Amino acid sequence: MSASARILAIGGSDAGISAALRARELDQSAEVIVVLADAYPNFSICGIPYYVSGEVSDWRNLAHRTISDLQTTGLNLRLDTMARHIDAGAHRVTVATSDGLEESIEYHALIIGTGAAPIRPPIAGLDRLGPDHGVHLLHSMEDTFALMQTLQNRDVRRAVIVGAGYIGLEMAEALTTSGLAVTQVEQLPEVLPTVDPSLGALVHAELHRHEVNVLCGTRVDAIQTACPGGSHRLEVRATGPDDQPLHLPADVVLVSVGVRPDTDLAADGGAELGIKGAIAVDRQMRTNLPDVLAAGDCVTTHHPLLGSTYLPLGTTAHKQGRIAGENALGGTREFAGSLGTQVVKVFDLVAARTGLRDSEASAAGFDPVTVASEADDHKAYYPDSHKIAMRYTGDRRNGQLLGVQLVGHLNSEIAKRIDIPATAIHNRMTVDAISDLDLSYTPPLGSPWDALQHGAQAWTRHATAALHVNSP
Repeated sequence: MSASARILAIGGSDAGISAALRARELDQSAEVIVVLADAYPNFSICGIPYYVSGEVSDWRNLAHRTISDLQTTGLNLRLDTMARHIDAGAHRVTVATSDGLEESIEYHALIIGTGAAPIRPPIAGLDRLGPDHGVHLLHSMEDTFALMQTLQNRDVRRAVIVGAGYIGLEMAEALTTSGLAVTQVEQLPEVLPTVDPSLGALVHAELHRHEVNVLCGTRVDAIQTACPGGSHRLEVRATGPDDQPLHLPADVVLVSVGVRPDTDLAADGGAELGIKGAIAVDRQMRTNLPDVLAAGDCVTTHHPLLGSTYLPLGTTAHKQGRIAGENALGGTREFAGSLGTQVVKVFDLVAARTGLRDSEASAAGFDPVTVASEADDHKAYYPDSHKIAMRYTGDRRNGQLLGVQLVGHLNSEIAKRIDIPATAIHNRMTVDAISDLDLSYTPPLGSPWDALQHGAQAWTRHATAALHVNSP
């Protein structure tokens, strides 16, 4: 691409900013414009619960980089500007500023990073009750400010959280830490449905230990304002596991049941959509439109074990954005893929996963065996050792490692331990090969056989025994 290249990125979060920075890094002569709908580029949405809890004292600290930092790199930031229409044939995007003025921006290459939008479940009252009533969805900085206004300017004592995924769990901790009585409602049988129910139950127990009222197998039917003069402002009506009606009082309600790809702009411009309505991209992050790339929570994701899927994760968005920025300048780099490696802290417990669970592996055509085990995080004779609960999934036919789930104490380095099987799966190692890894050891921090190696050995023993039993 010529030295006068103009790269236009739509979206100021992980993917858009990573793409823009990579383009400027590779070509200092390129004009790189970033159009974003708000005034908060490069903010860590993942950090919002910790601002709500007070652990992050100033919301400005959630910025990965300040506006000044970004502008110093040469980025042209168009804040509070909404992209309205993509004309891929003319290489032009129509945008509208906050005062309603429209203009067209021409580009040589376009990168779409519009991200995801929170799912609004079919709950009666959710369409008419919003932040002014104390009912919140949490996905942006504006959402955060609205929630903080509710918490700081009203007499808020009771909170109901709808959903027990990652954000819902983190917010349960944040609001409990802030002194609220929290009820968490999950429609599925157990909290944290991205791990197996036996591990989700450990997280459930940790919530209970910190006095969070957890209601699983419970469907939220309606949110309504409470009777005037009552001790609470809102009432959540739900149906419990045995179809019993539940009436949950609340001063604030947070709805967090997942996200969907935000693809209206791209689809209207002619971009093809793929799984779950995400923008279909190849591994170079290219769409079907000429010179149009896309990255982040709005696109399909290559999974090394599944092929094309949808995995809205911040780590994935950063990587995809960087590749899109490079290829917008004519590069050919490919995205290596995401295994869905995730970790969440819930009070003093940490849960993590990578790769596939048993049911996911079966659906993908593998012949999975999943084995549960536990091991000490360091030598038990050294004080404060904790058990790590593990579930290993491998292929019965060839022993290939397919997935690992871990739950353990906050001090058990769960976040870093899950990176070991993530690396192993990425390199198509067998479960048994985990035992061959040369991992560090000292009694206060580990064992001669790390906990993960104990888990791998438990899987190998089980799989070997099963083969002997089933052999003719």
